Amino acid sequence: MNNNEFKLNINDRLFTKYFKLILMGVLLVTEILVCAQYATQYMTAGGTGELIAVVACCATLTGLEIINSFAVKKFALKIVFYTLDTGLLLALCALTGNTYLPMLYCIILTQFYVSVDEIKLKTGLFVVSCALYIVSFVSGWVVINNGASLYESIVQILGDCFIGIFILVVHFIICTFILKFYAQYVQLKLALKEADENKAQLKDVYEQLSHTAVFEERNRIAKDIHDNAGHSMTTVIMQTEAAKLLIDTDPDEAKKRIISANMQAKNALEQMRESVHLLAGRNSSISLKTAIEEIIAQTIDGTELKIRCDLEDVRVGEEEYRFLCNSVKECLANGIRHGGATAFYIEMKNVLSNITLLISDNGCGVKGEPKYGFGLKGIVEKAEALGGSCEISGEAGEGFEVEITLPYRKIKE
Repeated sequence: MNNNEFKLNINDRLFTKYFKLILMGVLLVTEILVCAQYATQYMTAGGTGELIAVVACCATLTGLEIINSFAVKKFALKIVFYTLDTGLLLALCALTGNTYLPMLYCIILTQFYVSVDEIKLKTGLFVVSCALYIVSFVSGWVVINNGASLYESIVQILGDCFIGIFILVVHFIICTFILKFYAQYVQLKLALKEADENKAQLKDVYEQLSHTAVFEERNRIAKDIHDNAGHSMTTVIMQTEAAKLLIDTDPDEAKKRIISANMQAKNALEQMRESVHLLAGRNSSISLKTAIEEIIAQTIDGTELKIRCDLEDVRVGEEEYRFLCNSVKECLANGIRHGGATAFYIEMKNVLSNITLLISDNGCGVKGEPKYGFGLKGIVEKAEALGGSCEISGEAGEGFEVEITLPYRKIKE
């Protein structure tokens, strides 16, 4: 069955109301039996007054139970009604004997068991009721069977008391079990309701997270496109600009620059495809060291740039791999385009439990605090998102430096 179709539609108050009505019906039927059993006896013996007293006791007992069931809410007041009920039961025992006494006690006690939650109070009420039952039974038996022999009286009283107490014990156990089961049912009902509410909330949160994930994925794609295309196009522009200057004085060199620019454009297309593959979850077939060396080779090809590097062969996850490659491209492109740099130094090492990537140039540097554009801001945010950091520094005329630190994560073979 689908969890969404499983509903507990029973109204607790309606259930309790029907339960009390059933108890009142059973009590009324029992009292009718008591009156009918002894009506002939009293009418034959001329005991009309006693019969009227029995009917009055039954009617009063019924009235008290109706008020106690549907009007009385306080437990202390219920104890008062229970005391009155006990007195009426004692009167009925004295008038009619004890045939239906256990049943009457069970009906009245059920009402109190329902009103009490703590097992200690229920047990105490049960013990007191057993004692009152014995008193009521002995009193009624003595009144009805006055003159019986002592031996017969003791045997009869002990036997009937045992049967009555046994009935009360069984009734107590059954009531306790049923009420415990009902309490667990109510808790289950509340738990299922809470689970449905939590499920609805989780569904809303999941939808929000899905929208957030889509937004973050779009940002990541934009970042990859920016880094790859920006770096490659910067190199292509530098080569074509150089070719324009050399086309009249040195056509052969200009031709070489144009050919190199064409190759860079093709490399840019290949890099874009590689970015798409990485975003799709495909593993790169080359190491991080080799990937950075290829980026450096593509950057200096056909240019006068000087790039010196000291790279250790470190292993990282796919996300860190893509981030570090894009960071190298971004820093090289920024240094060339904005800083006018002609030389770079790139260093990548394993230091204790961290991976550090340093990119420095000999460009114009910056005056005051570095300004974070789209690329640098993305590097800082991504480094922090991966649990690392990014330090950016530079001084006017002294070049620019970016140092990325990421925590080393053991990658499965």
